[in-house]
Amino acid sequence: MKALVTGASGMLGTALTPELKKVGFEVCSTDISGDITFLDIRDFECSKSVILGFSPDIIFHLAAETNVDKCELDSKHAYEVNTLGTENIARLSLIVDAVLVYISTMGVFDGKKDGLYNEFDEPNPINIYSRTKLEGEKVVTKLLSKYYIIRAGWMMGGGRKDKKFVAKILDLIGDGEEISAVTDKFGSPTFTKDLSKKMIELVNTNQYGLYHITNSGHCSRYDIALKIVEFLKKDIAVRPVSSDVFPLPAPRIRSEAAESLKLSSIGIKPMRPWEEALRDYLEELVSEKTDER
Repeated sequence: MKALVTGASGMLGTALTPELKKVGFEVCSTDISGDITFLDIRDFECSKSVILGFSPDIIFHLAAETNVDKCELDSKHAYEVNTLGTENIARLSLIVDAVLVYISTMGVFDGKKDGLYNEFDEPNPINIYSRTKLEGEKVVTKLLSKYYIIRAGWMMGGGRKDKKFVAKILDLIGDGEEISAVTDKFGSPTFTKDLSKKMIELVNTNQYGLYHITNSGHCSRYDIALKIVEFLKKDIAVRPVSSDVFPLPAPRIRSEAAESLKLSSIGIKPMRPWEEALRDYLEELVSEKTDER
């Protein structure tokens, strides 16, 4: 089996590629940066040349503009990458008869639900990033029959590639600063290594469709910060604050905490609790820094 990965240099891509190789896939890793095959998903002819040249059986479409505030400030760029770029990859998947795996986001909801979001809840995105990702979902479902749309939660993983919340907290700890973390935003953390393994398990079922995949459980940003300090045994204060303390260009939803009804319906077990995944990720990071010395 041949797998092509877009956005392979990113947080999820660096975890997925080795997992694919472990289970026997021939992998073509692509991105607009890094020492791998160049592929700009915004450019149809560039994408066509690479995809038709490799002729994959499955395409893992990870490439996206994930900077939420950048998307809000430059909506044209956001739609070009996240929506039109996805349309390019979907059309080429159809041409080469490849299964498409499209990574979306729990941010497609409006955050008003008191419980956990499942695959049957109606999306209602409140910022540009999430709108562009939802439009990408619509493109995939319109053009293809052989696809998996995977909505992931708060991503953690990737080591040096990590630019998300966990990495920011680690930087603050390294500087010895007091940490302020919000208590009014909730989500389901998703460890890139766990997600990669679960995606491979899912695509082997041939049960196409839309799925939520996150680590089990949900929490606030404050809860994550507390766990990081606890696991690393750091004597640093974590101060609970509201999101008003951190004004940002793009609005954020109150909750994107999620569950998957569909994974269990096809016999796939949920991923482990987010606390266990976070502990393992932190141990990896400590080990990497030790090796660098």
